[in-house]
Amino acid sequence: MKKLTELPLDELWQLFPITLTAHQEYWADWYKEEAELLTEELPCIERINHIGSTAIKGIWAKPIIDILVEIPREEKISDLKVIIERCGYLCMAENSSRIDFNKGYTLQGFAERVFHLHLCYEGDNDELYFRDYLQTNAVIAKEYEQLKLDLWKQYEHDRNMYTFQKGDFIKQYTQEGKLLFTSRYDNK
Repeated sequence: MKKLTELPLDELWQLFPITLTAHQEYWADWYKEEAELLTEELPCIERINHIGSTAIKGIWAKPIIDILVEIPREEKISDLKVIIERCGYLCMAENSSRIDFNKGYTLQGFAERVFHLHLCYEGDNDELYFRDYLQTNAVIAKEYEQLKLDLWKQYEHDRNMYTFQKGDFIKQYTQEGKLLFTSRYDNK
């Protein structure tokens, strides 16, 4: 039997299509529970945050909890990979400064709870500015929701294109967030 990591992208997209749903209050609880687990297991978390659309009340989202974990620059990011994998995560992408993991993906499809974990060095946190901007600007949050709804059916089985098509919007409002929240997440 194949492992998820052995499946070609077209098979992965069929098994894990883009789905959007109305915001669910329990997503915040799922984040808190997972953050507690990660905090217990990882020795050196600088900052951990709920990011992505499930962190923005009132907008439709993929029912996947995105978690950003920042670690101190003196840590070796690759040393934490094994610990995170022991917590049930699969490594999906890796470079010298960031590792992306998924949890809740099975050969039968999505589990009840699904997580994306983004492990990076402190300060690599543009996602926080985007989240904060949308949390404080309901009009822009609804524009983002509409963009996602428009892209959903067009790219239901092509996660890369779905993500790519949101890129300009995300870049624009990440920059707006950085201007509005200057130095909010500067390293102390």
